[in-house]
Amino acid sequence: MATAAETMQASGPAASVQDQTLLVFARLMEGGQEDEETCRDLDLLTKMLNDDAVAKEADAAHKSICHVIDSDCVDTILCYLDMRQPDIVRGHAALTTSAYMRAAGDVASNNLRAFFLDRVQRRTYDDYIVAFCVASAAFAIVPDLTSEMFLNEGFLSSLGPLMRRQWKSRKVETACLEMLNAACMDGRCREAIQKYCVEWLEEIVEQYTMDMGRRLSEQPGLQGEEGSVSMRQHSEQVQYLAAVILAKLRAVPKPTSMTDPSESRVESAVTSIEELSGLFTKMILRNEDHGKQHSIEGLAYASLQPQIKDTIIKDSELLKKLLSVLSNAPPRSPTTYGALSIFQNLTRYRPLLTEEEKKMSQLKAYANAEGKIPGLNPLDDDEHVEARCKAVFDAGITPVLVAHGKHDSAASLGIIVNIILSLTTIKSIRGQLAQQGAVKLLLVAWSNLGESRRDERRSAGQALARILISINPALLFGGTRAHPIDAAIAPLVFILPPDPASDRRDLLPTFESLMALTNLASMEGPEIAQQIIRQAWNHIEEQLLSANHLVSKAAVELVCNLMQSPQGIALYADGSAHANQRLHILLALADAEDEGTRSAAGGALAALTAFEYVVRAIVHRKRGVDVVLGLCVDDNEDLRHRGAVSILNMVSTEGHIGSEARDKIREQWGIEILKSCLKKSRRPEVVQAAADALKSLVEGQIEEIE
Repeated sequence: MATAAETMQASGPAASVQDQTLLVFARLMEGGQEDEETCRDLDLLTKMLNDDAVAKEADAAHKSICHVIDSDCVDTILCYLDMRQPDIVRGHAALTTSAYMRAAGDVASNNLRAFFLDRVQRRTYDDYIVAFCVASAAFAIVPDLTSEMFLNEGFLSSLGPLMRRQWKSRKVETACLEMLNAACMDGRCREAIQKYCVEWLEEIVEQYTMDMGRRLSEQPGLQGEEGSVSMRQHSEQVQYLAAVILAKLRAVPKPTSMTDPSESRVESAVTSIEELSGLFTKMILRNEDHGKQHSIEGLAYASLQPQIKDTIIKDSELLKKLLSVLSNAPPRSPTTYGALSIFQNLTRYRPLLTEEEKKMSQLKAYANAEGKIPGLNPLDDDEHVEARCKAVFDAGITPVLVAHGKHDSAASLGIIVNIILSLTTIKSIRGQLAQQGAVKLLLVAWSNLGESRRDERRSAGQALARILISINPALLFGGTRAHPIDAAIAPLVFILPPDPASDRRDLLPTFESLMALTNLASMEGPEIAQQIIRQAWNHIEEQLLSANHLVSKAAVELVCNLMQSPQGIALYADGSAHANQRLHILLALADAEDEGTRSAAGGALAALTAFEYVVRAIVHRKRGVDVVLGLCVDDNEDLRHRGAVSILNMVSTEGHIGSEARDKIREQWGIEILKSCLKKSRRPEVVQAAADALKSLVEGQIEEIE
């Protein structure tokens, strides 16, 4: 890839990189260019700065271009972040700022800090706008440094009087509120905003709910140069931004302080979350674009509250509108992320707590609330969440999620996966989810989400497992379909072991993965079983010994299905010490208390006893023959069938091993047990297997006597 210097030299005489840097700055300072030209220069500067940073990392003696970037150059870059610049220019300027902060290090930090404080201290209309816009962008680039600037003594307390001044337009207010909105990403900044800004934020929300026509007629000076229509829209934007900030403060409440006498006054003054939600809803339902992004963002935070979720889900018009907004929103946009967040909040299930976690929660409640234990809101119980999931599904969210999943960011894709996971909790809609493209979406998401998003990848694997448990996988994979069946194995294997990064052991994904793999292994042909064994066998063996009987049963059911492949048989029948140990575990499971576990283990034994090494191992294993005979007199006829087939295989074995097996079975009262099996059984296949085995034992006994 060409460096920035090579790019410059291709279009003119050779010059030093420092000279080329100054030429770019000269064009940017001069202004008057088309937006496309400005963006091109910003991109070139970004590339030069990135190349410079890489060169410095490789060679400490590298002569950096940052030495020629003085305060005027820094001002030039940062002023392109002004909200009065076109959005496309601001976006490119943000990338350039990020590259400069990386390349110049501490010098860049000092220059950014000096720029912000200098502009704020000038106290002019233009300087306030630029300072606030720069801070808004910087929170996403250098959050720690920007938080330090933001929390500078006296700054936040000065915003109240500033916001109450009458400016020629509302752009100062808008820039300030966008800065506060960005600052809410930091916990310390949120606390400071709560302390210094809530009162006047509420004034803004309340003030702009008044009739705009009356306000403009009484205060014509407010119209300024922008005109009444623009003024109305801009004023509403200010209102919605203030409401979004209040919603963020309410969504992450600060614990009540018993030592701060002003705390209760501030808390009681906060506009209710219901009022804020109503404001956002009103804006979303209007067919206007201005203010919609902020309203979506605000409702995303408000919908963290159970009562707001309930209000949204009961408003069919709002639900339909939210889906429309999401459907029409461009990929990787704030509106898309906000709308997805709303649906994630609506469909998120309450995490299951262990008994220890419940006790810790109670202790914290006693410590923080004078001994009052807050009850869990019933609007967030599983029944209500399932009803919301069903309503969201019925509204038609799946095709919209599938469409966004093709092109959206990793963050949005993670939310999409979590929504699908919640929807798959409802067994009755899993087939429809598959029909609407959810399986392909989950496979793509699992592949595209990187290792840094393990939680979302696990969610994709678990959602896929739930769908594959409930439907015939042959309807989804193979033939002319885009995804071969082995594409589903890796995501399922990924969730088979418990999450190593989690401090709690959640066995549900493990159980669901085993069930789904069992379903896949039941398909015709040995290839699927071979793939599962190759990728998952070590994990499967570990789960056979799980203390959770449901997980253990699911694992042995999978083993039973894997016995249709030569590789599966070889694991137990190759005569090795490992094979003998595996068979020992299988015999123990065939003697388990749980009927389903015995049935699955018996099914595996019915397949394995057709091989001489397995018969020898069972005969030589203490209680091995007893366990197999025990299946023959089980109360469940399916188990009797599996036991009878296993005994028939053993007595039919040729040579010395077959003779040993017949002798051992007779010694363990096998003839009497098979007679009892015949008396208890009605199904022809069970009777036939037991009768053939009995015949072989009796005939052999007669031959030996003769």
